[in-house]
Amino acid sequence: MQIIVDTLFARIKSEQYATDTRLPSERTLAAELGVARNTVREALDILENQSVIRRRPGSGSFVIYQSETQTISPDSLASDTSPLDHLVVRGILEPEIVRLAVVNMTPRMIKEMSQTLSDIEAVNTEMDTFLELEEQLYSQIADGTGNTLLASCYRLAIETYRQSFRGQLRRRSLTPGRLEDYQKRYNTLYNAIASRDVAQAVEFEKLNLVEEQKLLLQEY
Repeated sequence: MQIIVDTLFARIKSEQYATDTRLPSERTLAAELGVARNTVREALDILENQSVIRRRPGSGSFVIYQSETQTISPDSLASDTSPLDHLVVRGILEPEIVRLAVVNMTPRMIKEMSQTLSDIEAVNTEMDTFLELEEQLYSQIADGTGNTLLASCYRLAIETYRQSFRGQLRRRSLTPGRLEDYQKRYNTLYNAIASRDVAQAVEFEKLNLVEEQKLLLQEY
């Protein structure tokens, strides 16, 4: 029974059955889900009690579920997100993203990451170009996790970073010497991922975040 409830609710949440639309008939759902009609009827009773659907005699069952979650945009977050807030989020996400990427990245993804690294190493003084490539590199790592939700969360963090004044701070901090240091760091990270060395990659990222924190404190 619970499986049928969960299946129908998942379809409603994903908008396969959108708000204000009518669900397929009990007969159709029973045939599709491979269960008896009374099982479907009981599942619909539960969904109605949870204010997910409304049943109208003679008309059928209609979706009334409204997601309580609101779309969060980088623009709305940027004004409320401090550089320290952003660094805390990175500290939570990046070590796990790197760990999963080492395990799950395909050879094609690693090759694409190698090209991005080459582009990074070719940058001399174009700081905006470097920042764009840096974002691209970490987006590729996030995609390499194989976890779409995690990658989406990280992209939101990147977009928020871009919209906030943290980007301005980063541009000021990117001296030629620091730029060269970052290029060496990302080469080390790439080598760890390409060689499937989980421990080295994760340890690198943790140390990288420590350096980022030191830099942030200097800026303040």
